[in-house]
Amino acid sequence: MNSRTISSWPKYWASRLTPAPVFPMSCEEMEALGWDACDVILVTGDAFVDHPSFGVAVIARGLEAQGYRVGIIAQPDWQDTADFMRLGCPTLFFGVTAGNMDSMVNRYTADRRIRTNDAYTPDGAPNRRPDRSTIVYSQRLREAFQDVPIVMGGIECSLRRLAHYDYWSDKVRRSILADAKADLLVYGSGDRQVTEIAYRLSRGEPVSALTDIRGTAVLLPAVPEGYAVLDSTSLDAPGRLEPPKNPYAEETACGGKPVTFVPPSRSGRAQTAVRIPSYSDVRDDPILYAHASRVFHLETNPFNARPLVQRHGDRELWVNPPALPLSMPEMDWLFDRPFTRRPHPAYGKAQLPAWEMIRFSVNIMRGCFGGCTFCSLTEHEGRIVQNRSEDSIIREIETIRDTMPEFTGVISDLGGPTANMYRLACSDPKIEAVCRKLSCVFPDVCPTLGTSHDALIHLYRRARALPGVKKVAIASGVRYDLAVRAPEYVRELTQHHVGGYLKIAPEHTESGPLSHMMKPGIGTFDRFRELFDRYSGEAGKEQYLIPYFIAAHPGTTDEDMLNVALWLKRNDFRPDQVQAFLPTPMTIATAMYHTGRNPLKKVNREGDEVPVPRGLRIRRLHKAFLRYHDPENWPLLREALKRMGREDLIGNGKRHLVPAWQPAGTVGKPPPSSRSAATKRRRETPHRAR
Repeated sequence: MNSRTISSWPKYWASRLTPAPVFPMSCEEMEALGWDACDVILVTGDAFVDHPSFGVAVIARGLEAQGYRVGIIAQPDWQDTADFMRLGCPTLFFGVTAGNMDSMVNRYTADRRIRTNDAYTPDGAPNRRPDRSTIVYSQRLREAFQDVPIVMGGIECSLRRLAHYDYWSDKVRRSILADAKADLLVYGSGDRQVTEIAYRLSRGEPVSALTDIRGTAVLLPAVPEGYAVLDSTSLDAPGRLEPPKNPYAEETACGGKPVTFVPPSRSGRAQTAVRIPSYSDVRDDPILYAHASRVFHLETNPFNARPLVQRHGDRELWVNPPALPLSMPEMDWLFDRPFTRRPHPAYGKAQLPAWEMIRFSVNIMRGCFGGCTFCSLTEHEGRIVQNRSEDSIIREIETIRDTMPEFTGVISDLGGPTANMYRLACSDPKIEAVCRKLSCVFPDVCPTLGTSHDALIHLYRRARALPGVKKVAIASGVRYDLAVRAPEYVRELTQHHVGGYLKIAPEHTESGPLSHMMKPGIGTFDRFRELFDRYSGEAGKEQYLIPYFIAAHPGTTDEDMLNVALWLKRNDFRPDQVQAFLPTPMTIATAMYHTGRNPLKKVNREGDEVPVPRGLRIRRLHKAFLRYHDPENWPLLREALKRMGREDLIGNGKRHLVPAWQPAGTVGKPPPSSRSAATKRRRETPHRAR
């Protein structure tokens, strides 16, 4: 199980060169560095920003530290191969990614409309990347360079490494590796995997031999030698019969008595892989799709996950277990690279919205053990939190202060996937090694999870005490079910790190939807709000909570959304921006959306169906409930309330949800936007800490 540290691989010959002040994006820039070729060329759907919040930059700086010459092809013209040849042929391999987001999520809204801007493109220009960018880029590279290894990765590959439901085409698609012309797929953050790939290729190994690297997937003619293959339906039968005891049983979840499961070996061999239903099976049978989703998610703990096998036509998709999480020294080594923290000079004075938002932010950790079913973090960064040391974080803040003249003294965020999971982990390594639970905080916080926020509080206080730092804001989402267990953290956060507003995400108020999201009950939010109010009052500050809710999530009924609207009205919340559920590939909630079954439980062919809001009309209705105060939504809400037998909520009194009258000019037109600043603030953030 031990893995080689990321910085311990023998360095490539180019390590004697100084780090590139700017990674080359043209032959002229490459020649200016004195290079005759690049060893690795990274092709990305985003504009290139040499900042540790951009995955391509982290991979590039990590490879550079190992002695490899790295070039960048950012947002190439995909209509032909010319733009893919601008840096010539790499000596080792091409790395391909869609960028920091799945390209379909980047380009389309939840209503399948093309977005009008792209935050990862200069000046926010749209249409600078193709649909399914990783596939298109890989195909163009194969046309231009027939024999050069192509390694693809990034979140698009993480979410599409198996056969998956694709919301935009409304069908189950093959693994992205089967559609692209790549040799190898890297899933997860990729730092450990890419370093090993580069080293082994540099030693002369053919890419076809790289079938055993954790955190990668390959297409093979047959299962590798030395493995017994266990059919997933023998572990968790998708039918009426009670399955045998197995590691997926709910009663073996962490916090209870751990049970060690030894799979039956048919050949006496120790290594076992799990075969999940084939692409054609999950394409044609929603029950098998839900079953495969359940098995996949229960094989995501890197300490006990087994390889997965899925048949794709005449080939086997072989998915190795996840890469082991980076240790704190490894995280420090990676984030201490000489990032310029700026977009590539080729963009001139163009504005890059994604960079503008995060340029003064600092990542302090990776991963999330929350397990929210609509979130893709488990599929990409994993459920094990990987932390940087306090000293490393402070060094980065000092670097921002000392090297960025435009820094005004405000750090915009200290966070990551969440704000407050820094250095939180399972207190018992033996339990962590066998645990297959999908969340450490649902339905309640696991008793073996350490929830002390002392390290994070100390970090906040040390950071805000630095000379030249006026304020350290927290913009990452606060996991309030953890925060309420550490009142001193809430005090520190509220009194020193909130700039008047704090975004918080209860997502819903009703137990049905919340259980399908694996989110805590609304009572936990109420307890957090009480602490927020108290500590804001102690500091003499008027501060607001901005709650976020999801409409049309699987497991949600019209009655559930009505109850949310009544809760919002009762608590005087009037959200302006709301989101409809967007089924991203391979998440559990997406499996619910596609199949109408709940992979959080044993999947059965009879009963236990999940209500799924489908179609544009019902999705609009659910969003309208969240914006009950908008006159544009009143006709739709009146119609729904009458259908639901709740005419009592239509009227002109305080107890009514919508009025019986309709203001002139409010149907078929956008709501007025000429509100005063004070009115706008009240509408968006009506809960004030008193």
